[in-house]
Amino acid sequence: MSDEILDDDFEYDAEAEEVYAELLTRIGEAAPQPRLEPTRRAVELLGDPQRSAPVIHITGTNGKTSTGRMIEAILRATGLRTGLLTSPHLVTVNERIVVDGVPVSNEALVRNWRDIAPYLAMVDAELAADGEEQLTYFEALTVLAFAIFADAPVDVLVLEVGMGGEWDSTNVADGQVAVFTPIALDHQSRLGNTVAEIAKTKGGIIKPAASVVTAIQPLEALDELRAAAAIDEATMAIELVDFALESSAVAVGGQLITVRGRAGTYRDLFLPLYGDHQGQNAAVAIAAVESFLGNGSLALDPDVLAEGLALATSPGRLQLIGVEPTVLVDAAHNPHGARALAAAMQEYFDFDELAIVVAVLGDKDAHGIIAELAPVATRFHVTRSQSDRAIPVHDLVEIVAAVVGEDATLEFDDFASAIEGAREWASEGEKRAVLVTGSITLIGEAIAMAQAGGWK
Repeated sequence: MSDEILDDDFEYDAEAEEVYAELLTRIGEAAPQPRLEPTRRAVELLGDPQRSAPVIHITGTNGKTSTGRMIEAILRATGLRTGLLTSPHLVTVNERIVVDGVPVSNEALVRNWRDIAPYLAMVDAELAADGEEQLTYFEALTVLAFAIFADAPVDVLVLEVGMGGEWDSTNVADGQVAVFTPIALDHQSRLGNTVAEIAKTKGGIIKPAASVVTAIQPLEALDELRAAAAIDEATMAIELVDFALESSAVAVGGQLITVRGRAGTYRDLFLPLYGDHQGQNAAVAIAAVESFLGNGSLALDPDVLAEGLALATSPGRLQLIGVEPTVLVDAAHNPHGARALAAAMQEYFDFDELAIVVAVLGDKDAHGIIAELAPVATRFHVTRSQSDRAIPVHDLVEIVAAVVGEDATLEFDDFASAIEGAREWASEGEKRAVLVTGSITLIGEAIAMAQAGGWK
């Protein structure tokens, strides 16, 4: 499969783990530094690898990874060699850095890390001399990704921001196309307490004379993006005005969509992903590729577009990881994502009863997530992921019970027992299923467990 790590050089496994361990010694992604200069200094020392290919830059609150993967797949279908940076990863860090549809090999990961490590050390020393924190995990990882893409080399970079936009370390690259997926409240402590403040921060990825492509946004967010685009004399294409998802219909393994793009209308495209939100993500992706390849004036080849979308995957987004009983995972970790998940469960699946295995990180709106999921849930199996940031089980139980009642709330100290109990319950009745959601770290644990050979 294109989204698996196809490594024959197993001798690099241990060294790749050492690279990841070194990254983990740095300040984590939960506490990004609002700065660009250290990353800019590091890439400058490396000869500016972020300029080795034109860039499509993606930000937003939900749908960034799915949209980025669709953009990458369409571009790859046209014959371009692609580089894709996404975050976070589910199982291994290699998933974040994808070259031509395949996660970076351990060999390339290790080799490029060795090449850049002395330069990262130089920047760390300069920062320490100035009394500042060393390069963070994400700053170092971003520099590594740029080095890998330049080394490959690739024809186009598709970059997903880590958080926000203006001071995100990916913003040392200049996006020819700036893409905005739906913006909602999330990471308020870092990005702002209103949708407008968050949109203003995200609008920082817009560069002079860029093409801006945005999903439909709350008016206050759209106003901020328009203002940012005007300052940089960037063109702007807005969903429902300049392009749109015209229709979607449930199909085996996904959906059939018709999209009115910026330059053409594309009918009956098969998208192997579930949910109207994924159809809308596809419309944004198509408009972004039209903007990149023909400045929005040249229609895409329908056969190439169909091939690209058919190749699109989005691990951890309504992904089937178990059968008999059905086990689905989805990385919805805020109310906006949970709402889209609940709608997709009702429209694309025909289960009578659903056990939701849930864990939530402490900086997320747990009550809002549960309230959105409650209409499709028969019971909640409340647990926690292995993340230090996870809400303690007993605390999350109280939140869930306040929404759905104590009878529908079951407490489990660890994920293994929670999923085992949910699978046993689902096996005892017809048209029952299990959904694991609420935390990206929990989804990673579920996928790793499934890949390791099944369920205990």
